[in-house]
Amino acid sequence: MDTPDPEIVRTWLLDYQESVIAEMHAVDPKLAFGADRWQRPGGGSGVSCACSGGDVLEKAGVNFSDVHGIQLPASATAARPELAGRPFRAMGVSMVMHPRNPYCPTSHANIRFMAVGGPGESVWWFGGGFDLTPYYGFAEDAVAWHRAAEAACAPFGAHLYPKYKEECDRYFYLRHRHETRGVGGLFFDDFSEGGFAKAFGFAQSVGKAYAPSYAAILRKRRDTAYGERERQFQLYRRGRYVEFNLLYDRGTVFGLQSGGRTESILMSLPPLVRWEYNWQPEPGSPEARLTEYFLKPRDWLNEGA
Repeated sequence: MDTPDPEIVRTWLLDYQESVIAEMHAVDPKLAFGADRWQRPGGGSGVSCACSGGDVLEKAGVNFSDVHGIQLPASATAARPELAGRPFRAMGVSMVMHPRNPYCPTSHANIRFMAVGGPGESVWWFGGGFDLTPYYGFAEDAVAWHRAAEAACAPFGAHLYPKYKEECDRYFYLRHRHETRGVGGLFFDDFSEGGFAKAFGFAQSVGKAYAPSYAAILRKRRDTAYGERERQFQLYRRGRYVEFNLLYDRGTVFGLQSGGRTESILMSLPPLVRWEYNWQPEPGSPEARLTEYFLKPRDWLNEGA
C-alpha cells in the first residue's frame, strides 16, 4: 500500500477521534462531548467534539476536520514555496485537555495528513505528535510520558524518538518568554519516510500512545488537594498557553488562513485564564521550580534512570 489513500486515513481518524473521547470519558464520566458537525464553505467538513464542566477536565476538545481548497495558504508554503498555488486536502484530529486540578497537566495532541496537487502528481505527508504542559511538575510523570513516546517510535526506527523529541522542544518554545511550553513529547511534520504504509503506521502509533499515557497521569493526580494559591497559579500559567497558540501555533495559523471554522480552531484555548504584570514566583517555591527545572529541554529518559 505505497499509493496514498486519503479515504483510509479519514476512516481511521474518525475512529481515532471516538477512541480518545472514550478514554477521556472513562477518566471523567461526567464529561459529555457534543458532536458539532460543520461544513466549510471553501470545501470540506468536520466534527468538533467539545465539553466543559467535568470533574477532572474543566474543558476538553477532540476535533476532526477534512478540508480542501484550490491553493495552500501562505503558512503551509513558507518552507515549501514550490507548492504555492497548488490544490490541497488536509485532514486530522486535534485535541486539547485542560484539567481542573492544578496538579494535573494540560495536554495536546494531533495527527494530520496533507496531500497537495492533483491526481498522479500529489505530494503527501503526515504530521503530529503530543506534548504535556504541567503547572506543578512531577519528574515521574514526565519520564513516563517520554517513555511512552519512545515506545511509540521504536518499531519504526531508533532515530525517530530523539529526532522528534528535539523537534518538540524546539517547536513548543515561547521565544518572547525564553521558556518551553511544557515538558515536551513528540513533534513531527513532513513525514513520508518508508512510503505510505509505514508512514501511516508511524502516525497511528504516535496517536494511539497519547490517550492512555495522559489518562494514567490524570488518574494519579486528579485527587491531589489544592487551594486558591495553586488555582491562581494555574490560571496565570494558562496565559502562556494562550500566548503560544495565538502567536506561534502552525495549526492555528493554517486554520485561520485557510478559512477554517474559527470556533473549532480556537477551541484549544482554556476556559479561564489570567495575566498579571511582571509577576515573579517566590524563590525556592514550587511555582519557581516549574520554570527553573521543568520548562527547560531535558533528557527525561535518563532523568528516570
